[in-house]
Formats: sequence, structure tokens, C-alpha cells
Amino acid sequence: MPITFTKPRGLTDAPTHYCPGCTHGIVHRLVAEVLEELGVLDKAIGVAPVGCSVLAFEYFACDVFEAAHGRAPAVATGVKRAKPDSVVFTYQGDGDLAAIGTAEIVHAATRGEKITTVFVNNAIYGMTGGQMAPTTLPGQVTETSPYGRDTNIAGFPIRVSEMISTLDGAAYVERVSVDSVKNVLKAKMAIKRAFECQIEGIGFSLVEVLSICPTNWGLSPQESMDWLRDHMLPYYPLGVKKDKTKESE
Repeated sequence: MPITFTKPRGLTDAPTHYCPGCTHGIVHRLVAEVLEELGVLDKAIGVAPVGCSVLAFEYFACDVFEAAHGRAPAVATGVKRAKPDSVVFTYQGDGDLAAIGTAEIVHAATRGEKITTVFVNNAIYGMTGGQMAPTTLPGQVTETSPYGRDTNIAGFPIRVSEMISTLDGAAYVERVSVDSVKNVLKAKMAIKRAFECQIEGIGFSLVEVLSICPTNWGLSPQESMDWLRDHMLPYYPLGVKKDKTKESE
């Protein structure tokens, strides 16, 4: 029988530590496939965050730095400026990027740093036990909002993609999801376009991926997918928020 599905060369053989049903594994594969297909795996350099994907350096078959909490865009900036011919990406969660790392991502984008950010948004702090995150939805129950997020006290969730798209240095920004085969394929196209934006030297690129966290949401994987569709998609609409790449064509 012919082999029709294999592990991409961009991933190592290390078993991942992610919880059952977590979609980090899907996103990892998409990034790895894109780097391989673009022929840039050998010059790719990733920057791993503090969060659920803290061990990403064990999973991607390329050089990967470990950054302090939230500082991945700053580290990536230094790497790209020191090695401008490399393809540099950060892989960050919502707690890392949108809380302690807000300044780093905003200023990297406004400077137009030629790096790519893969931003995984599951609306909660995953690794540290399920606390409320900057992306937690109004009324969403977490460990630190047991009665649901109260916007009168905690404010409203940050729509990161919309915010970054307003910055002149941002060249390509899109929000995608990995809740279905159709959306996974769209997510891969977006990640590929984001890396192409960097390779072509156009500017900063970011792809936000809506993800699930069955463990901290207290739901099964299938229930989590339904919750994402019913609650996250209305608040975080999918689609391209900015695309300067078309201007360069």
C-alpha cells in the first residue's frame, strides 16, 4: 500500500506533551509543512514562548530560541537583524503575547520587523491552570473568574488581529481557526502567506489561530470545538485583516 500521509520533515520525532484534544499539534504541523514547502526549513529560526508551547524547541526541526515570558518578538527582532537572510518566527499563546508581551508585539509590528508571528488564541491561560486571559470572552468562566468575566471589572477581550492591523508596519494579518478540515486548510494558506510576506521583505506578519483548551475549559474535545464555533467565532471573526502583499504583486 502506498504511503499517502507522513510526518513533515519540519517536525522532530519527539512525542509532544500537549493535553488530549489540544490543537497545538495541528498548528505545529502546519508551520512545519509550510517551512518545508517554501524550502526555508534549513534557515528557519523559531522563538518559543512561556506557555503551553514552551517546549516547542523539542518539536520543530530547526533552530529555536527560548524567550522570557512575552519577549519572543524582541528576541526575534534581534535574531532577524543579526541574520537577515534567515526566516524567523515566533510561536506564542494569548497569555504570552497579549498580556505580558503586549508591548513587544505592538512595537515589533509598528516597526515593521520582518518576522512572522503565529499567535494561538484559546481564550485562557493554559499551562498555569486556566486563569482568565486578555482574550477570555465576556461571561466566560475561568479559575480566576468563577462567575464569568465581568467586563465592568476586567474590561473586554483584546482583538489582537484587529489591533495589529491598524499599525503601519504590519504587512499581513489574518485570523484563522483549526476547528474543521476546511478551516485547517485555510489556516495553512494563511501561515504560508505570512512567511512569504517575510521572505519577500514586505514587513511584519501575524496569523492568529483560534484554538481549544479542553482541559481548562472542562469540556471534551468535541464539546470544545462546538464551544469555539458558538462563542469564539462570533467575537473573533475569521478573515484577512490586512494584506500589503497584494500591493507588491
